[in-house]
Amino acid sequence: MGNLLGSWRFKEPSTVEECDSTWGSDSEGDEPAAAGDDSGVSGSVSPADSERAAGEPGERSPQLTDSPDSVPKMKRSFYAARDLYKYRHSYPNYRKSRQPNEYRNLRFYLNKIPLVPDGIYIEEILTKWRGDYDKLEHNHTYIQWLFPLREQGLNFYAHELTQEEIKEFQSTREAKRRFLAAYSLMLDFYGIKLLDKSGNVARAPNWKERFQHLNESQHNYLRITRILKSLGELGYEAFKAPLVHLFLEESLSHNTLPSMQHSVLEYFVYTIRLPATRRRLLRYARKHYRPPHGFMWGPPPKKRGGGGSTGAGSSGIRAPAPTPEQQRRGEEMSPSAGSRIIVSSHDAVVYQEGAGGGLKGGPSNMAGLEGALMMAGARGERNEYNDIVPL
Repeated sequence: MGNLLGSWRFKEPSTVEECDSTWGSDSEGDEPAAAGDDSGVSGSVSPADSERAAGEPGERSPQLTDSPDSVPKMKRSFYAARDLYKYRHSYPNYRKSRQPNEYRNLRFYLNKIPLVPDGIYIEEILTKWRGDYDKLEHNHTYIQWLFPLREQGLNFYAHELTQEEIKEFQSTREAKRRFLAAYSLMLDFYGIKLLDKSGNVARAPNWKERFQHLNESQHNYLRITRILKSLGELGYEAFKAPLVHLFLEESLSHNTLPSMQHSVLEYFVYTIRLPATRRRLLRYARKHYRPPHGFMWGPPPKKRGGGGSTGAGSSGIRAPAPTPEQQRRGEEMSPSAGSRIIVSSHDAVVYQEGAGGGLKGGPSNMAGLEGALMMAGARGERNEYNDIVPL
């Protein structure tokens, strides 16, 4: 039995709909959420299906550049949805490191070792960096140490969290005290203050200046995504909703953070593990989003019989079926029938996703897929292909 179970692995989702169980009950009531995370899809997959969603440094991220004005023409990013799906499900394909667990994140928070490569101790950051907004803005190595995750970021000197280290961290009062101080430090940097031990937040006295900076310095949206993830990993899941709600209110209702609209809806909301909490936040957002028809994070449209068309959350463009003449000759169109075309909007590279789920192609595929892409472009069905760049 052990060998049989060992041959089965978690099947990664292949569409936005499979990644997002927020509206799984399709209920407009705030029914109690299940005790665990939102449900996943399981099964047997090949190793090729378990590649990480993280892109290479320097790749374009929709968090950084997509304007809310373009939302009606966009579709939800499958790669963002998959990244956050894995986070909410505790990285189901996570492979334990072969290196011994040194608890370096915990030791850093106990002020026993400095962050690398800067050689700075946590107490120095907490006591001397507060209010030093230039340093917090331009230093790009501390955020991975202050808010560790079970995934690799851009600072390769920072160690990934492990389940064992998380348990030790959550049972260490000194580490938790400093972690909340670090959270308060970053909130102040963003013009927000932590009100109480329940995680409630509000505008800080310096909010106008800091919100203006946050609108202009959008790489901080990636930092905020990391902070939200780390809160959940280290026992502060309940702190996420108040912060996300504040960002929704400021970006949608008060228009003080207009540049953040897409990030808060596409990323911040989906760091929250309980579907009922996500539903409440998205219902609030739907009431205040403009233009209303551009809101694409609500319940999916009802599927009609006969199928054949892709929904708003599909991750590609379905290739046309072979003509009767091609079927008679046993030929297939290029690209192959039943495959999907994925267009990279930032490098003009075309990828073809076959029935097996793997991506193949690149610039050399451009000519072979030109006809199908022209048809897809005429129908307005081009889909974004954007990987996540974790900080």
